[in-house]
Amino acid sequence: MPDSPATATVAPSGDTLAGFLYALSAYLLWGFLPFYMKAVAHIPTVEVLAHRVLWSLPIAGAVLVVLGRTADLRAALRSPRMLAQGALTAALVSVNWGIYVWAIGAGRALDTALGYYINPLFSVFLGAVLLGERLSRAQWAAIALAASAVALLTWETGSLPWVALALTVTWGFYAFFRKTLPIGPNQGFFLEVLILSAPALAYVLWLAAEGERHFLSGVPADTALLLGCGVVTAVPLMLYANGAKLLRLSTIAMMQYIAPTMIFLIAVFVFREPFSATKLVAFAMIWAALAIFSGAMWAGARARVRSAG
Repeated sequence: MPDSPATATVAPSGDTLAGFLYALSAYLLWGFLPFYMKAVAHIPTVEVLAHRVLWSLPIAGAVLVVLGRTADLRAALRSPRMLAQGALTAALVSVNWGIYVWAIGAGRALDTALGYYINPLFSVFLGAVLLGERLSRAQWAAIALAASAVALLTWETGSLPWVALALTVTWGFYAFFRKTLPIGPNQGFFLEVLILSAPALAYVLWLAAEGERHFLSGVPADTALLLGCGVVTAVPLMLYANGAKLLRLSTIAMMQYIAPTMIFLIAVFVFREPFSATKLVAFAMIWAALAIFSGAMWAGARARVRSAG
């Protein structure tokens, strides 16, 4: 997903309507996000990224205050180890955001959809390689099929689909290391944007000093769009974090395909990005891999339920 933390605590016993609505709202907002990124495409990527950070900070902070969850954050700010972990995840998510913003503006929304389709398969692969988790034959087959799709796209273009792979790798490692941060998803997000806020503010002030800023530059639309970057960044993340706590892992895993599917449809039918027959075959291979992966996941979940009963 353009921004979704894959680390929120998931309700083990069953789904709730509130959880479903929270998660659905988050994925729909992420699915429509390319329209917003197109609207800011004339603004340099780093400037957009800086404002995503700066205006997410007060929103995330207000949520923590309203929910009364500031104690964990204070403990994190006093811990050098947790600050270092937060700095690592903040760096990874900022790179992911930056690539996404640039790619949409550069007419490569299809590549972002591909990256977010591949992401769950890469996360499973990371678990096998780094954590020694055992994968079923179906899961290995899904990973192999996705790798074949990437190879096909590489053959067609003569180069790796680096945008998709960069989004996949940065988000996969972000989710992996985010699990080591022993605070809740809302507190973790605030800590990350707090860490990023210093360089973001320094960059915005430097732009102002150089007379190159778009914020408060006399164009009200640009100022409004940059202010809105905080809303479109923080609100879906908060919705997702609360939804994931009220849904089963299998449910939230299936719902994560909503956003890349919407991005794919927008890229092809609204942005009119080139979509060759080879790309169609490659995406079909990815969709088949996800079908295999999801089927194996559902079968495993049902088997665990039967054994528990």
